[in-house]
Amino acid sequence: MDKMNAMATFVRIVDKGSLTAAAAGLDTSVPSVVRSLAALEKHLGVRLLNRTTRRIHLTDEGAQYLDGCRAILSAVQDMEVSLTSGQAQPQGRLSVTASVLFGRRYIAPIATEFIRRYPEVTADLLFVDRVVSLIDEGIDVAVRIGHLRDSSLVAIRVGEVRRVVCASPQYLRRHGAPRTPADIARHHCVRHTGLAPRSEWHFRVGRRQVSVPVNAVVTCNEIDSALTACTSGLGLGMFLSYQAAPARKSGELNYLLKEFETEPLPVHVVYPHTRLLSARVRAFVDECVEKLRQVGFD
Repeated sequence: MDKMNAMATFVRIVDKGSLTAAAAGLDTSVPSVVRSLAALEKHLGVRLLNRTTRRIHLTDEGAQYLDGCRAILSAVQDMEVSLTSGQAQPQGRLSVTASVLFGRRYIAPIATEFIRRYPEVTADLLFVDRVVSLIDEGIDVAVRIGHLRDSSLVAIRVGEVRRVVCASPQYLRRHGAPRTPADIARHHCVRHTGLAPRSEWHFRVGRRQVSVPVNAVVTCNEIDSALTACTSGLGLGMFLSYQAAPARKSGELNYLLKEFETEPLPVHVVYPHTRLLSARVRAFVDECVEKLRQVGFD
């Protein structure tokens, strides 16, 4: 069995969605595709696909093997290109993850311009408000906000974000501005659970870290709705600075209690340790680092 050819056939079956379409894409016969898949499954000792007359479905083992096949085939392709041409041009599948709002606001525009420049690249953008395992989920690049614990990642710092308290001008006209964290007790608040899972906000007073209970009139797990409630004048809000920055610049929100903010959180572009970094990942990381360092997140 030609293992590399069998892996490529398996990936093509999944991408095309059927044995017939895979055979057409590979310019071969359906029986040849069936034999290749059967030989691969026999060699591995697991079933990769559950097949019916109309559909194919990845098994759990198949899904895990698929990510490995994509990475290996992509690395081989990149290495061949770099050997046959003076400089490898980015090509192939690029997978990137970030939090939802950060991804939509910063990463999607960078990825769009990157694909426009390198049309042989396709991008999978995964924007979710959770920490994604790059290794387990086959992700090439991530942007992480906060202190890193995973030593298996290469991290490049591109900036920092602050935890900011803010309010709309109309709210401040009606209720006044808090001068110390203790003043928050007499104010209405908008609580975003992504930043404050409990009904308290954290501040630095001198050298001490203090927690202040908040009277939440709105509690929301979705950032855009929480920001809208705050800009509408329902109360004080605490957000990461990049989340509130557009509303501050437009005059819809004012930052408060700056001298009591806790330590800023670092922003890193991260990718897994690897001895062979593909041309597309290397180019995209460089692009992200350059563009994000120019942005500023206040």
